Amino acid sequence: MKKTMLRTPLGLAVALATSHVMASGFALNEQSISGMGSGFAGRSSAAEDASTVFGNPAGMSRLKQEQVSVGVAALFAKSDISQTRSTFGGQEDGDMVPTTTVPMGYYVKPIDEHWAFGIGFYVPFGLRTDYGSGFAGRYYANKSEVTTLTFQPTISYAFNDRVSIGFGPTINRISGELSGMVLNPLSPGRNDGKLKSNGDDTALGFNAGILVQATDRTRLGMTYHSKVSYELDAKSKVTDGIFGVLGVSGRSYDASLEVDTPESVDFSVTHQLNNDWTLYLGSTWTRWSRFKELTIENSGLPPILAGQLGTVSEEQNWHDTWAHAIGTAYRLNDQWVLRTGFSVDQSPANNTNRGPRIPTGDRKVISFGAGWTPVNDVTIDVAYSYLWEESVRINEVSATRGAYSAKYKNSASGLGASVSYRF
Repeated sequence: MKKTMLRTPLGLAVALATSHVMASGFALNEQSISGMGSGFAGRSSAAEDASTVFGNPAGMSRLKQEQVSVGVAALFAKSDISQTRSTFGGQEDGDMVPTTTVPMGYYVKPIDEHWAFGIGFYVPFGLRTDYGSGFAGRYYANKSEVTTLTFQPTISYAFNDRVSIGFGPTINRISGELSGMVLNPLSPGRNDGKLKSNGDDTALGFNAGILVQATDRTRLGMTYHSKVSYELDAKSKVTDGIFGVLGVSGRSYDASLEVDTPESVDFSVTHQLNNDWTLYLGSTWTRWSRFKELTIENSGLPPILAGQLGTVSEEQNWHDTWAHAIGTAYRLNDQWVLRTGFSVDQSPANNTNRGPRIPTGDRKVISFGAGWTPVNDVTIDVAYSYLWEESVRINEVSATRGAYSAKYKNSASGLGASVSYRF
């Protein structure tokens, strides 16, 4: 069994593997607002604006004008937590996900009839959760904020009118700030301390794609997003509670974290039914099975902390997932395009190892969107998505953190807007 070796407090490690965002695991889907409106069903085959830099870099060959596109999505999530049982009591707290904004920006310039150049800036992975210090499962999950920012210079080459390819190296910056509660070893559940960890790293990856115009009305696309391996340099600090009295509060400890964000393959079909209607179909495979186990080792801790934070292992046993989507677009007139889509997305977590930092189940998403072109060179896209998940149960038992169990039912809404300008 593969082990992910981590030398950092448990909160930072596990938080990198959970999210209430619009894709499974801790992945984000919101890299294109036009794609969001059709449920990302045609992500690797649509190539309708500069966001194809992410969706499929080969699609830049279809853009005959220099253009720039900038946008932002806002995510609103909620968990209905019930049937809570905890050794140390506390609140259920179903409002632990603050509103999250996801920015994006792209630029594409055709060079000649074969070559095109592009640049992309987007957020492929991220999470924000904040249960609060009074949460019933506070020793398993408290506050987590992790963001991955990606910069992608890209080229594409069109062999002819039918086939094109694209490639772009990715420069990825990950940063995290996590905090959690630490049991008072002398009187558990009373006058507890707080653990805070910060870390960041920069790592390289790549995206590659192929686009095929199979018929005059049907286009096929496939995109590969590579694995990215990070080694975060981190600092950990314990504050408050009994640890201030014992003289260890406020000290910083060096820590490091190794984590891989998984590779994925996206395949989609865009079919123009007639001059007004376009149909999109798509599937995405993500290799979440890399995330098997967490083994945390901390060195240099005082004896009062070593028992809880010295060496901790947690089984995760995530599995590879498939997401499937169908969408459509209707051209109302020369100014307006209306979109809708529906998708299903598997959860990578299993029922045995699921914890409060990973409380997600299989999900369904319905999306609506519109594109407005008030003048020839400007298009404004807007989109809305609603996500709901199957209910799941959490059952955690630990000698150092007590027991916690609860039932979770998650939902989320996403709103997005972008502007594209063609030169």
